[in-house]
Amino acid sequence: MSQLEQALPKTVVSKSVETIPNLFERVEAIAKDFATRAAIHDREGSFPFENFTALHEAGLLSLTIPREFGGQGLGIYSICRVIEGVARGDASTALVLTMHYLQHTHAARNSRWHPDVYQRLCRESIEGIALLNAARVEPELGTPARGGLPATTAERTTDGWRITGHKQYTTGSPILRYFVVWARTTEDEPRVGSFLVPRDLPGLRIVETWDHLGMRATGSHDLILENVLIPEEYALNIRPISDVAPLDPLFSTWGSLVISALYLGVATSARNWLIEYLNERTPSNLGGSLATLPRFQTAVGEIEALLFTNRRLIYGLAQDIEKGEYEGSVGLQAQTVKYLTTTNGIKAVEIALELTGNPGLLKRNPLERHYRDILCSRIHTPQNDVICQSLGKSVLLAK
Repeated sequence: MSQLEQALPKTVVSKSVETIPNLFERVEAIAKDFATRAAIHDREGSFPFENFTALHEAGLLSLTIPREFGGQGLGIYSICRVIEGVARGDASTALVLTMHYLQHTHAARNSRWHPDVYQRLCRESIEGIALLNAARVEPELGTPARGGLPATTAERTTDGWRITGHKQYTTGSPILRYFVVWARTTEDEPRVGSFLVPRDLPGLRIVETWDHLGMRATGSHDLILENVLIPEEYALNIRPISDVAPLDPLFSTWGSLVISALYLGVATSARNWLIEYLNERTPSNLGGSLATLPRFQTAVGEIEALLFTNRRLIYGLAQDIEKGEYEGSVGLQAQTVKYLTTTNGIKAVEIALELTGNPGLLKRNPLERHYRDILCSRIHTPQNDVICQSLGKSVLLAK
């Protein structure tokens, strides 16, 4: 831990963390274990099932489930710290876990969920490895954040709903027990919304299409749904197209900050490897390690400044949110933090690559994997152009 990290406040935690002894110590230990396998899963594009067994055994899959349903109900500050810690070990595992946390956070606030369905989902997520994530992106439409309606359909029958469609980039698909599928109804006046689809139903299959530059172990494959019949009460939040509710601002805020924390974890792991390498690398003509050279000290100082800024932005806003001490649009503030911290994180890892040259790009070293993973930070909704446009409009069109 650097001196700048040590300067961060240690008292800003959710009150409910007190009920989980040594939470962050356990996260640190489990991340070290994940790190021993991360390169193998990355190279093979295989899914780290064993990591989620470990997360379940450590009681870390229920942190965003409300306490009244048996979970821990942790706040955004603590969840950011957990995800940052897990990402230091394996970014892909952290991303799947992030989506699971976010979906439970959203479900807890969604009054349109059938109470029995939601309580069963919580119980299963506590008793076993029952992860869930949204399935929204489609080949024809692309990301729904850019507008448009899904091609996936939900046909009402006497037995429930029949779901048919094709989804892409379904993060965690090899292990998910439930998919929150975005679809439109086939009614004369179509409605649009989400439908809870269990993975073990006839007509559901996963096509292993994920072969990405980064986040290779997330299992973000295609989801195919062919007349998958789900119960009536599994329609979660369907509305007329003209009355589609805007994205829950809390969900958007959590998403931006937790994703920011994930990539802070990636950049920190890159920094940690770099420091070890520079201290160990001692060229014969130098008489000392690379860490003794002013040029390297200056560059590492720049990395430290970038990561310190990221921590202050992420955890400062998380602290403000938990205290209710913020002004204006907290969702836009969180998006701004995402834009700044992911940009800083990419720059920090690029500096590390410039310093190390060929060794940094060797596959036997983790730095090139960290770089490929952190580039994926640009993909997550909202993307940089949307964030900057929203910021610009908030100033230019303010009255």
